[in-house]
Amino acid sequence: MRRSFKTMFYTPYMLWLVLFVISPVALIVYYSFFNIHHQFTFSNYQEFFSSGTYLTMTANSVLYAFLITLFSILISYPMALVISKLKHRDLWILLVILPTWINLLLKAYAFIGLLSHDGLVNNIFQFFGLPVQHMLFTDASFILVAAYIQIPFMILPIYNSMTDISESYIKASRDLGATNWQTLTRIIIPLTMPGIKSGIQIVFIPSLSLFMLSRLIGGNKVITLGTAVEEHFLTTMNWGMGSTIGVVLIISMVIVMLLTTTKRNRRRS
Repeated sequence: MRRSFKTMFYTPYMLWLVLFVISPVALIVYYSFFNIHHQFTFSNYQEFFSSGTYLTMTANSVLYAFLITLFSILISYPMALVISKLKHRDLWILLVILPTWINLLLKAYAFIGLLSHDGLVNNIFQFFGLPVQHMLFTDASFILVAAYIQIPFMILPIYNSMTDISESYIKASRDLGATNWQTLTRIIIPLTMPGIKSGIQIVFIPSLSLFMLSRLIGGNKVITLGTAVEEHFLTTMNWGMGSTIGVVLIISMVIVMLLTTTKRNRRRS
């Protein structure tokens, strides 16, 4: 009776896992071994790893994802630290989460209005007598907007790790004569490292395959593997090469997850 009851609960999860996780990945791997003429081949992988264009796209994707994650951490960690010390911290965390309820496309178009040649930012510059800046369709604007969108997802795990820290550790460090900087670097940061690693996973992995923001904010100047996948599936109709890039992205994401979870798992064991 208990086995049938457990099976009833496991069945929907297993169906969801097979239909929406395993099957799509299997299809991507399957199509990666076919060329544009639907012939079985290994040439897609050979072309990817021997082409300077694709290797440059890979380097750009990793670099952009690294910068987006870095700026997200630099902004999110102090914010999470301050919010964890506030009286009404649940309200402040709600305000942090609110932007995630807005559609990504709407936020992208909002930044286009802010950063465009006749946008609000340039209007403010002109008001103070500063020259008009060409901020849209640049690497800096792409990283700025992407980091802004990812910041709430970085703050939450770091904030949760900070709220789990016992106040006795902070009091003990102060009683032993530690400065605020020593308490931060030797107590708070090491204890919140699991939250930092979770935030890196949440931010870095999606940032590897960004394509909509790279089109709308970065224009054609920001080229990543995500834009290459979009190009192959929607323009050139070369699903084999697009699937090959998808396989490379999946493997990269798995590597990032392994790098950010191994030490924590060892600590638990």
